[in-house]
Amino acid sequence: MASQMPYKIDVHSHYLPPAYQQACRENGHANPDGMPYLPDWSAEQHLELMDKLNIRRSILSISSPGTHLVPGNRALAAKVTRECNAYGADLKKRMPHRFGYFASLPIPDVDLCLQEIQHGAAENCDGYKFETNGHGHYLGDPLFDPIFDELNKRHALIFIHPTTPKCPCSPGGAPVNAAPLAGKYPNPMLEFFFDTARALVNLFMSGTIARCPHLKIILPHLGGAFPPLQSRFTGFSTLVPGPWLGVPESDVRDAFAKQIWFDLAGFPFPGQIKGLMEGSGVGGGRILYGSDFPFTRAEGVEMLLGQMDEGMRGLFGEREVEGMYHGNAEDLLGVSQVE
Repeated sequence: MASQMPYKIDVHSHYLPPAYQQACRENGHANPDGMPYLPDWSAEQHLELMDKLNIRRSILSISSPGTHLVPGNRALAAKVTRECNAYGADLKKRMPHRFGYFASLPIPDVDLCLQEIQHGAAENCDGYKFETNGHGHYLGDPLFDPIFDELNKRHALIFIHPTTPKCPCSPGGAPVNAAPLAGKYPNPMLEFFFDTARALVNLFMSGTIARCPHLKIILPHLGGAFPPLQSRFTGFSTLVPGPWLGVPESDVRDAFAKQIWFDLAGFPFPGQIKGLMEGSGVGGGRILYGSDFPFTRAEGVEMLLGQMDEGMRGLFGEREVEGMYHGNAEDLLGVSQVE
């Protein structure tokens, strides 16, 4: 089946270097975000899946919990981040036609992030990856203005990945999880979608997106829970008096058309994609393929790809389908189709 589909560029897939797996297990993330496992991973396993499913190139990133594993442990964050980003850079250097990578930025440590932006540029990263929050500090927080200003100056591409929602506690205290159903369900099932919405609303209402027009952004899972909330947050922010920035819905749609893309990782068909298209006015030209491997296991990736292909062809023409599989990503990443 996959061999008969167009080839794919996968912008939402993950790598877990051995040192990162060990660091997670040693620092409280053996079952990240309530998942029943921390997946094994190797480049060889990844290539096997890519070859089976006709994925020409995968742009790898570190998934949740990211590389800042322990609140306040700056030394560990620096070590894990540098190891992961160096591993991604080496993998791309050795197999540039198969792998790219998004360099991890260890929020909320601003200085470390600024250092890694420079390292990533020197090491030829494809962009930079954030979690939706760093130990309770959400994207859009003024704390992160220096990071976003630097990325905007560089006309950088960023990939945002959800993580467990957190609330910062009193000064000096550890942040606390803000996921009341976490004892019943893994956070990726529900909370990840809500956290994507929180981060995106905050990026708009803080003025970060308006202030950074040269920034290019990939949102995961078709924007998570954001699309059905779009009219509510824009309407509320402009009609209800308060100390917040009013964001007209036209500004959101304009940003979606100019600087924001959406990946298909997860379960986008049959319903979620219609909410994005009809509620947010997003067309096929802003949509990118994503597998979420290895957190979605190989058999799941293949099953979801079958659903995805059927759903695509029911909604889009052949040119748009080709774009979502590879053309949109090639344009965004500056990747040649003949490589």
